[in-house]
Amino acid sequence: MTTGINAPTRARISARTLRTDRWWLPPLLTVLGLGTFVIYATFRAFMGDHYWVNDYHYLTPFYSPCLSDSCAPGSAHFGAWFGELPGWIPLGFVALPFLLGFRLTCYYYRKAYYRSVWQSPPACAVAEPHKSYSGETKLPLIVQNAHRYFFYAALVVSVINTYDAILAFHSPDGFGFGLGNIVLTGNVIMLWAYTLSCHSCRHIAGGRLKHFSKHPVRYWFWTKVSALNTRHMQLAWVTLGTLMLTDLYVWLVASGAISDLRFI
Repeated sequence: MTTGINAPTRARISARTLRTDRWWLPPLLTVLGLGTFVIYATFRAFMGDHYWVNDYHYLTPFYSPCLSDSCAPGSAHFGAWFGELPGWIPLGFVALPFLLGFRLTCYYYRKAYYRSVWQSPPACAVAEPHKSYSGETKLPLIVQNAHRYFFYAALVVSVINTYDAILAFHSPDGFGFGLGNIVLTGNVIMLWAYTLSCHSCRHIAGGRLKHFSKHPVRYWFWTKVSALNTRHMQLAWVTLGTLMLTDLYVWLVASGAISDLRFI
């Protein structure tokens, strides 16, 4: 049975759209933005070098937690659980799949890549190229329903990133404070804001309650999460930027391209 724009009750318009504005620009910018991050993150994840600054205990979030014998000395904050890894396995292989799942199933990112990559639809009043639509009821999109479980994993990773940022204040020479600490701490703050602004977190905080008055603590937390939730889209993009900036800074310092600006 024909559905969507080809349904029997829909008007017959041969043109894909009657819009005359640059409706294609937002989807294009989204593709470029997401594509830039995917290419950079994939390259860095498999690079296997310049991810740890031993002098200041800077560890890039792309390699945290590092849990194998392949990790640089001092970078395995939680011990080496695994032996030497082959080059085709990234050192951050424990957390990366869960973080990727959390981002891919995020409600905002779904909208972003559904419209820009899958073009379903690319813009309002613009026909999508697909003849059928099954929603998130079949593979692979049915995996989107696991978003709440990826959220729990993302919480654990955020705690680990926070530990990494705190540990960076204690270098081998004692307490220290540099520009790298600001970068790492700022990234962690933004990651927490993005993670807690998640729609699943908002539901966990205030969902399945009939009377907020009987649950003042959960109501308070729900109001705070709801305020963050209104900025979920902005935080989704900001954290992509802070992740790349943090990794790039650690990369440059670790490779000797630049020196860390030390305050203490």
